[in-house]
Amino acid sequence: MAKAKPAPARPRIGLALGGGSARGWAHIGAIRVLEEAGVRPDLVCGTSIGALVGAAYVAGELDRLETWVRSLKLQTVVSFLDFTLGGGLIKGDKLIEFFRAHFVDRDIRELERPYGAVATDLARGREIWLREGGVSDAVRASIALPGLFTPVVHDGTWLVDGGLVNPVPVSLARAMGADFVIAIDLNADILGRHLRNAPASRTRRAKPTLADTVMAQLGIERDDGPAPPAMLDVLASSINIMQVLITRSRLAGEPADAIIAPPLASLGLMEFHRATVAIEAGRRAAEAALPQILERLDGLGASA
Repeated sequence: MAKAKPAPARPRIGLALGGGSARGWAHIGAIRVLEEAGVRPDLVCGTSIGALVGAAYVAGELDRLETWVRSLKLQTVVSFLDFTLGGGLIKGDKLIEFFRAHFVDRDIRELERPYGAVATDLARGREIWLREGGVSDAVRASIALPGLFTPVVHDGTWLVDGGLVNPVPVSLARAMGADFVIAIDLNADILGRHLRNAPASRTRRAKPTLADTVMAQLGIERDDGPAPPAMLDVLASSINIMQVLITRSRLAGEPADAIIAPPLASLGLMEFHRATVAIEAGRRAAEAALPQILERLDGLGASA
């Protein structure tokens, strides 16, 4: 009698959460859809805001994080912006201290699933994988967006946002042992977003934007007549260009097995108070990608 073929081993599923500042709340909606379908990653890694959401997810804090981000108002976001002109506009201390006090702050190795965050060595341009040490320290380094958040010193090295080198960390997920990587790319449709709908005159603005509020905090007046894009708009668009091109290059050389790409062009870099919009966009994108994800996992022997 012929022996029955053994069932294929279940693949290790890795979740790679991309960077994208305020657009990162879309990760929450996408994760919800995967969980509801029974797709529970064995390991999680993230860049920038993806590192923050990923840390909360692995630590079992996603419900609390979602409740908090949905409650954010523009005034709350501004209150976290501890302005400085030394290395960046924002120190980031207030934000990370809030995260440290209200969410997970354990050693990475104590988390229930493998977790990693990506940062960039500012002096050498090297990609740094943070796999040990405090969760909050890893998150703070990974979100240090150049020009906005001040750099973080780690083992004698200044670290900045991992999006400079690896906006969607598929390579880290593979290195951590993932056989099947689901990547969430937040930058698929954002080129020119901050300039696309720029008004011809500042006087036509219906209400102040977050950029207006930040400029006012810094004591910088904006002209009423036609003007070039504001400093923060230029900075945001420049970061978008960088992240999109790097993302395309990295994903071409290190492709994921499945990509979820929420349409997030309507969200600004620092519009953290628009979490509901981002979360729903992440949910819709994940629902659209789910049939293909389940089909591929079934073919590999995974049970959803």
